[in-house]
Amino acid sequence: MNATKEAEELDFPGKRSSYHSFERFDFTHKGKECIVVRPRVTAPGKPWIWKARFFGHAPQTEVALLEKGFYLVYVDVADLFGAPSAVAIWDDFHAYLTESHAFSEKPVLMGLSRGGLILYNWASKNPEKVACVYADAPVCDFKSWPRLHSSPKTWETCLNAYNMTEEEALKATCNPIDNLKPLVLANIKILHIVGDVDTTVPVSENTAILEERYKALGGEIQVIHKPDIGHHPHSLEDPTPIVTFILNNS
Repeated sequence: MNATKEAEELDFPGKRSSYHSFERFDFTHKGKECIVVRPRVTAPGKPWIWKARFFGHAPQTEVALLEKGFYLVYVDVADLFGAPSAVAIWDDFHAYLTESHAFSEKPVLMGLSRGGLILYNWASKNPEKVACVYADAPVCDFKSWPRLHSSPKTWETCLNAYNMTEEEALKATCNPIDNLKPLVLANIKILHIVGDVDTTVPVSENTAILEERYKALGGEIQVIHKPDIGHHPHSLEDPTPIVTFILNNS
């Protein structure tokens, strides 16, 4: 049996359960809670969706892609707000999945809300390891959320994660909107879905800025606007446009 076939057949540790009829594994890797959901039939190249935050919420896209043979992956970096410590955890988990389980080197990155911070901060450091980006009402600048649109306690937690004072954070260039050039150079395609009346993660302070800057750098980004919709519900009732985007870019 070759090494790839052996990796294909390796099970993951921890608890087994069912996720929308697919086999789910919950386990701990280097102290972090992780989830891997396995498709019934794996697509060639062992593609995978890496979901940032809120596992199980608005699952219609990931279920459709599980049906297409994608794995679904989650590692908990809650309350780290995409800080370097979170990026390091993602670096390690990517190495584990690609080296020990022969996953594709280039996952599809999927981020909801605050998941946009880790999604983009990891992608800007590892553009050669990204298939494409799908982000839904994503936080693209922590000066918007949590600073302006969450509690002082959440903002303090964010500052602590980055080991910054507020003054340092307001001058920092460590947000998704600040580090887009590596993604453009790697020809990463981006899809955002936003609610036009979102007051939790306002479009004008997040996606609109990222979209303008990405296009100015020569990048390709599509934004689907949902009129009269706020931060919720996420995704689309019919995920076909999202699934088509991902299949075309992975």
